[in-house]
Amino acid sequence: MKSAIPFLNLPAAPEAGGISEVTPAEGLRAVLDNLDALVYVSDLETHDLLYMNAYGRKIWGSIDGRKCWEVLQDSASPCDFCTNHLLIDAEGTPSPPHIWEFQNRLDQRWYQCRDQAIPWIDGRLVRLEIATDITERKEMELALKEAHEKARAAALEDDLTGLRNRRAFFELGNQLLKQSRRNGSPLAIIMFDLDYFKKINDNHGHEAGDEVLRHIGQLLESNVREADIAARIGGEEFAILLADAHAVQASELAERLLELMQKTPVRYRDVRIRPTASFGISALHPEEPDLKNLLARADNAMYESKALGRGRVRIKP
Repeated sequence: MKSAIPFLNLPAAPEAGGISEVTPAEGLRAVLDNLDALVYVSDLETHDLLYMNAYGRKIWGSIDGRKCWEVLQDSASPCDFCTNHLLIDAEGTPSPPHIWEFQNRLDQRWYQCRDQAIPWIDGRLVRLEIATDITERKEMELALKEAHEKARAAALEDDLTGLRNRRAFFELGNQLLKQSRRNGSPLAIIMFDLDYFKKINDNHGHEAGDEVLRHIGQLLESNVREADIAARIGGEEFAILLADAHAVQASELAERLLELMQKTPVRYRDVRIRPTASFGISALHPEEPDLKNLLARADNAMYESKALGRGRVRIKP
């Protein structure tokens, strides 16, 4: 099939003395072929390509009577994102133009598309699409979005340990609490504070203390489920919210973490540091609307652990 614009049934000549309001087919072709955008027409039912302007032919080649999805997507079947069904209403009447953005699978470039059903010269409805390449703008938008996401992630992450920070703990923790309420599922918390951490800094230096904190962060990353929230909420204080867990399950995890601390010393220069911690456990009560009381009980249990000699786990129902 030729890629020229089909004959438009133009009058042979304007009436004598009059000015024609009809643009010759050659003029329309000149306009369309000089647009810096893809313009094509395809049959709304059969998907046969009826026309493509020079911009499109330069990128995708001659239409040669093929389907739109064969030329534009190099596909063997209609596109799963085809918008033809959006271009007519239930009675088969053309709807207002549909404007959308997508990334072409064939050339990986981004386009803003304006799709519309219009009557063709033989009376059938066809799809008219004008697609403008917006790759540079889209890449800038995506880069900006990624930068915002990274900035937000950084704002919710503890720089030293890589765990969530205090802000993230409460923000995500409240979401987890709401989810627990909706599902009627339990929620438990572990709070722990490293024992004699000041002595580590005093005896070995703050770099050694930082190494111990990083080590604790790695232990939590390796032993806490993805559904849970592990955070450093203070200098040497940590908290873990366990989704769908009771106090007993939280206690088992705390005992395991305490054992791992004792079995895996932190190597710093020529010394081995064996950190210990005091753990407090609690579980959410059915009537509690937020994390406040849950945290308070776990905090009290943690200080009971310290008072009883440190390096142990206490549960406060």
